[in-house]
Amino acid sequence: MPFASALPIRSHLTTHHQHQTDPSPRQLKHRSCHSSTELLCLPMTNSASLPTNVPSMTTPERPSKRPVPTPSKTIAVVNSSGRQAASFIRVASAVGYRVRAQLRNLNGIIATEISCLPNVTVLVGDLYIQKSSDTPETAGESSLTDINYELIRELYRGAQLAFINTTFWGDEVSIGKALADEAVAAKVEHYIYSSMPDHAAHNPSWPSLPLWSSKAMIEDYILTLPYLSTRATFIYTGIYNNNFTSLPYPLFCMAIQPDNSFEWTAPFHPDAPLPWLDAEHDVGPAVLQIFKDGVSQWGCGERIALAYEVLSPREACRVFSRGVGRPVRYMHDPKIEVKVHIPNGYREQLLALEQMYGLGTADPKFQPFYFGSEFLEKSCPNQAMEVWEGYRGLEEYAREVFPLEESANGLTWMNDEQVVPLNQAEEKNRIAMEEGKDEGFTAASESLPARREEGWLA
Repeated sequence: MPFASALPIRSHLTTHHQHQTDPSPRQLKHRSCHSSTELLCLPMTNSASLPTNVPSMTTPERPSKRPVPTPSKTIAVVNSSGRQAASFIRVASAVGYRVRAQLRNLNGIIATEISCLPNVTVLVGDLYIQKSSDTPETAGESSLTDINYELIRELYRGAQLAFINTTFWGDEVSIGKALADEAVAAKVEHYIYSSMPDHAAHNPSWPSLPLWSSKAMIEDYILTLPYLSTRATFIYTGIYNNNFTSLPYPLFCMAIQPDNSFEWTAPFHPDAPLPWLDAEHDVGPAVLQIFKDGVSQWGCGERIALAYEVLSPREACRVFSRGVGRPVRYMHDPKIEVKVHIPNGYREQLLALEQMYGLGTADPKFQPFYFGSEFLEKSCPNQAMEVWEGYRGLEEYAREVFPLEESANGLTWMNDEQVVPLNQAEEKNRIAMEEGKDEGFTAASESLPARREEGWLA
């Protein structure tokens, strides 16, 4: 079906190349900021009773604050209700950047929030066009979809910067290439693409993960474009802290046990390190800082491993347990159990994950690098700290955010005070791991909150 001539636009009116070396002591990007000690010793009284020889905050001796300039750049963002994009839009719009945000529709809490933020213009529509059944298939094209060039060109209108995270809705590779081509036509000055590795390209014995290999293909294409390759930065994101849920979704289910402890079952080797990231909290400020540093520091196809903690599954459970205040056990299982309806593309991803992490079942040394590259893996978390050091770790997430997200999903476990002591749970975990047995998985609820596509993929 051809795209309508009038785009549904909702505007909110407002009143380095790879340079890592051996790890060195972390240097914070920004100096610490301390309040002036000038007034700390003053007695708690009003300004009228201050001695005349003590300068007040209004005297000329204390310079007034310099005005903060309003950013003049406009940033194009796609799939704006996804975790990465939404995190970035919240931060960028709050400090004054203008954002042109593409949304598939205005359904859901996140889409509604994004459409109401200041400095944000929302463009509603898919990045692909559903073809009619009588449209003849063209060689090399999908018989079901075509690229929505009109929407993409409108997205880039007036934009100097772009943060692009594609998903598999539509032909991801074709959409990713079209977004790159139109960024060249629009003379985008800095193009940040959220990529992931094709593991088979790093080691032929490793399987490709379909949702990641498509991103790698798009990254490779961007690097073939002379204009864009020098203005491109690629971020690789670690495992989202926000993936955890006690609902029976696959791979990151924190299943509630009869003793009110939690159990996480997954195919990752218990002692193999994995990179972690709080996507909602840290992607936004990190990407914004990359834009502020510019292509002189992060251009020419620089890859950045965005992960702030490196924890094995056992370590992650210990950290999560401290945060949530309940015992958390890890159970290794090479098979990923699927108890709810999931998108087809994600199902193939899970099957490939089983195959890939099955390589390290006997020995963690044989588990493939999460980022494909040993270089990127060893850059964590130092490289991310170069960009943005104010991260939220897994323990803080478990303590402050996880219970709120669970409550929003209608769960009430956080109100139950009958919990087994932590030391007892750790002993149960040790015995279970030694015996190699799975203590079970809680039954799926018949009624689950709908997890939108951004919950699975972005």
